[in-house]
Amino acid sequence: MAIRVLLVDDQALFREGLHTLLSVQADIDVVGEAGNGEEAVTAVANLQPDVVLMDLRMPVLDGVTATRRIMESHPTTRVIVLTTFDNDEDVFDGLRAGAVGYLLKDVPSARLYEAIRAAARGESFLQPSIAAKVVAEFARMGTRPSAPAQSELVEPLSERELEILQHLAAGASNREIANTLYITEGTVKNHVTNILGKLGVRDRTQAALKAKDMGLI
Repeated sequence: MAIRVLLVDDQALFREGLHTLLSVQADIDVVGEAGNGEEAVTAVANLQPDVVLMDLRMPVLDGVTATRRIMESHPTTRVIVLTTFDNDEDVFDGLRAGAVGYLLKDVPSARLYEAIRAAARGESFLQPSIAAKVVAEFARMGTRPSAPAQSELVEPLSERELEILQHLAAGASNREIANTLYITEGTVKNHVTNILGKLGVRDRTQAALKAKDMGLI
């Protein structure tokens, strides 16, 4: 079935162009548009999209707050930030709100398609320049005193799960992890599901952020 996508941006011309761009993909169906965060929250409730492309700075309600509200009421919906802003505050506010991807509006169309499909599969997708910021933040956080790690979890991570978590935090896909560890993609997927459950997070990006906060990686 086609991936149901909602477009959220306060610029009607940009939404129109994006709609046209995505419509040529047989597996992507644009089911609606919203001009601000408040409209986006309502549209998600009414249209039940699989993926939301979310701008950050909009009138009435900003994209970060809208993303947070969508995640609270519709946790299976995947939000990808699509914006012109790449400062650290915007990036981390968007990811902490629950976005599974972060792209800039100058992203090539092929990478946008890839991000939508990855989000629909439950994976995260970061533009390389954004991924570099996340890695830099991990390095910076590594200078803080480490918090108690496994003891904070109701069920501790296994050695294999910790190993996969390291690769996950580095941005590796399930296939790349499988090839590196000489296991099947299905096995990796099962481990990732267990990791998300044990950490109490929705997606891979949130898992990496929480694991770093806990001193697990």
